[in-house]
Amino acid sequence: MTVTAPPPAAAPSRPSGPSARVVITTLLATTFLVKACGFAYDFLGYSIGAAHGTTAAGAALTVFGVGWCVGQLVSGAMTDRIGARAACTAGLLLAAVICAGLAVASSLHALLLLAFCLGCTMDVHRPAVSAQINDRLTNEGARTRAQGWVYWVSNVGLSLSSGVGGFVAHAHGYRFLFALNAVACVAAALLVRAMLSGRPSTPRGERRHEHATYAQIVSDPRLRWMVAAAVAATTCAYGLISVLPLVMSADHLAPSAYGTAMLANSAAVLLLSPPLTRLLVGADDRVRYPIGPVFAAGSLILGAAMALAALQHTTLGYTTAAVIMVPGEICYSVAAGAFVATAAPPGAIGRYQAALSVAGAIASLTPLGIAGALNAGGRPLVAGLLITSAALGALACVPLARTLRTSPTSAPA
Repeated sequence: MTVTAPPPAAAPSRPSGPSARVVITTLLATTFLVKACGFAYDFLGYSIGAAHGTTAAGAALTVFGVGWCVGQLVSGAMTDRIGARAACTAGLLLAAVICAGLAVASSLHALLLLAFCLGCTMDVHRPAVSAQINDRLTNEGARTRAQGWVYWVSNVGLSLSSGVGGFVAHAHGYRFLFALNAVACVAAALLVRAMLSGRPSTPRGERRHEHATYAQIVSDPRLRWMVAAAVAATTCAYGLISVLPLVMSADHLAPSAYGTAMLANSAAVLLLSPPLTRLLVGADDRVRYPIGPVFAAGSLILGAAMALAALQHTTLGYTTAAVIMVPGEICYSVAAGAFVATAAPPGAIGRYQAALSVAGAIASLTPLGIAGALNAGGRPLVAGLLITSAALGALACVPLARTLRTSPTSAPA
């Protein structure tokens, strides 16, 4: 008689693709590459201002912000639905095409259209990065630290982009910078495509999270107050790349002066991040203090520094303000990273991160208003508006702290 052997027991499932350490390192490298070579946004205002005037530059940066809002909402949803690798790769390749277009376009209408498209694609990697961190790391403290590293790498890359780009633009022009940005986006897309695995199958019990709508996500009061605080704080934070170019252009300072201020900011980030991070984050990788007060402190520091910058007229003054704002950047980074790591439910990480990114996008809509304020009330009016925005961000942290205390923390993915 023939005896049929029983089927072997299923082997324990192992995660496919590279290890979590390799994936996180790849994501950090991708983020740094995109930010460090993100010359298109950093010098969009300078480039258009030199050719078409300050008002046109403010309009282009505002249009960019509108595209940023749209792009973040779309990329967050796409990340949760088709996976981080596909969404990130497609977005970066589209960004490369748009940067190449900026390198050859000259008419104001074409530049405004490209500015909108650039906003739609330039930051599409951020929801994908956050989603992969929360998928790969099950420890809440490790998630918080990884999210903090993403913000830190972004800040360093952004400062380097503005600093180095200022000197390169002075020597080779803005079109050369935009071409370099296109090449960097292609390289980042290839890196993501090669190193990240495709979308894994999702257990049936978790599928309901994947199809949560933005309306359902926004019903979370923690997210609503966090976004409100983030809009106010990032209005000041993004002043480094929106306010500064406008006021420095008004002082007829060369792009290399802007580069000096941004390099000083980058050096301060490198110098101050280790001690301040140790102060804010404990040995267990958890934030030592409640998220609300940390975020409020960051908002107030950012507002004070950028208000000071608005009143300057020399390279030394702008550089000093760029350094003073660094502790505020670090507080913001730690608090925002901890929020995404602890508050977002499984299957909605991309959209929670997209919501915070939209806050930054909304803040980027301010250049046209800042240009108008400069014309209407001068630099004191701009400084007053920045201080007011920072104070509103700190006030929004009061209900934020209350909802964080009363709402349960989401379970690990």
